[in-house]
Amino acid sequence: MSALSVSNLSVTFQGRDKGFSAVRDVSFDVGVGETFGLIGPSGCGKTTVLRAVAGLNTAWQGTISVSDEPLQPGRKITGALRSSVQMVFQDPYSSLHPRHRIFRILGEPLSLRGERNVDGEVRTALDRVGLPAAVSDRYPHQLSGGQRQRVAIARALLLKPKLLLLDEPTSALDVSVQAGILNLLNDLKSSEGMTFVLVSHDPGVVAHMCDRAVIMDAGRIARAMDRAQIAACWSDAATAG
Repeated sequence: MSALSVSNLSVTFQGRDKGFSAVRDVSFDVGVGETFGLIGPSGCGKTTVLRAVAGLNTAWQGTISVSDEPLQPGRKITGALRSSVQMVFQDPYSSLHPRHRIFRILGEPLSLRGERNVDGEVRTALDRVGLPAAVSDRYPHQLSGGQRQRVAIARALLLKPKLLLLDEPTSALDVSVQAGILNLLNDLKSSEGMTFVLVSHDPGVVAHMCDRAVIMDAGRIARAMDRAQIAACWSDAATAG
């Protein structure tokens, strides 16, 4: 069973005069427990693929299945599958409500699901991402970028997802903070048995995280890479830099 299967995925955005094909016939499979990378330059379509899998963009054609359960074009993800697929966005500040305290940001989804021990679940979630319980009383602007990204990861983990989608999870952070977030994600993946799909333009991040990856260019998959090829690509990029 694949954690994620994407076949002949195409996404077209309609403009005033004509449509723009952002993703064209993209196909790949991700195994359970794997970290799979979608890499390439800005505008190549990688985030558009991720948003389709997350159910944030429903205007797609092709086939997407999560744990062998098909998604439906034109429909948002609902039911148990909604909890199974979560996404961590590139900019943690824009994804956290600026006027809500961290406790409300983390606790509200649990309350909507009827969770009785919301306080305990929020404390546990913060602890899992290396944050003290006192953070729950703060607003997003009172936290550092690294702390906000940890909160965003904690929010995604609260619903116990099987598939975690990561859209440039460290690109908005200082270099000194990036390694800590990447190591945290790898540790959580091992302890929780999750599957990751990572979008990045940074070969170093991909080399640190991914078992396999594809390079996208102009909406299509240009090249597939295994772990050895990813390491070689990173080595070449580091040498060139």
